Amino acid sequence: MQIIGRTDTGKIRSVNEDCFATGELPGGAVFAIICDGMGGANGGSVASNTAVKIITDQLANSYRLGMNSVSVQRMLQTAAFAANITIYDMAKSIKTLEGMGTTLVIVLVIEDIAYIAHAGDSRVYLIQDKTPEQLTRDHSVVQHMMEMGELTKEEAMNHPRRNVITRALGVNETVEVEYTEIELSTDDIVLLCTDGLTNYVSETDMLEVFTHNKFEDLCDKLIENANENGGGDNITVVILLKQ
Repeated sequence: MQIIGRTDTGKIRSVNEDCFATGELPGGAVFAIICDGMGGANGGSVASNTAVKIITDQLANSYRLGMNSVSVQRMLQTAAFAANITIYDMAKSIKTLEGMGTTLVIVLVIEDIAYIAHAGDSRVYLIQDKTPEQLTRDHSVVQHMMEMGELTKEEAMNHPRRNVITRALGVNETVEVEYTEIELSTDDIVLLCTDGLTNYVSETDMLEVFTHNKFEDLCDKLIENANENGGGDNITVVILLKQ
């Protein structure tokens, strides 16, 4: 696997509340984590950085060669739960951090399988034959409205509540983390991103970037597009290439 990642503050925000990490585990397994923090003062940054650190440590300490699918799912969920309760307790005990939380995406690739755990509206895409397919379901108000037939996808992109999420780490004492897994083929690309990308770069424009650029330039080009289209939020992109 090749992995590249980059985060950018964007053109409007003064602070970057996104955070990401990538790493290797025994036997050639690799992981990527992205978090999009929220909350007053510097709470968003604290939440996202705390989640990334705890989950990175949990994976390093818990991963074992030969884990089956059930064990991997349990490990990812346990890591997310550990981050959730830590952020929740911090927000309850420190006044300036009250109300903080963060989205979460974890992707762990073991051999040909990508294991995905997420909460919130940060996304994972599979880019296969240069075509983007969203693998995660947004935990958001507008996603629910679309599923109820109350909004089209186009209407959701401009809806005033498009940034309101229904799940996040640290907001409640417990969190429901959605889990999925997918088999990867050679040359498949897995894209993790925060909504600072998806709110400003359409899937059609993503396809253009993936079609016309070298792998090592993809993060820069996607972030450049988001900033050219307004850059109204922090932008984080992590890309994995299956070899």
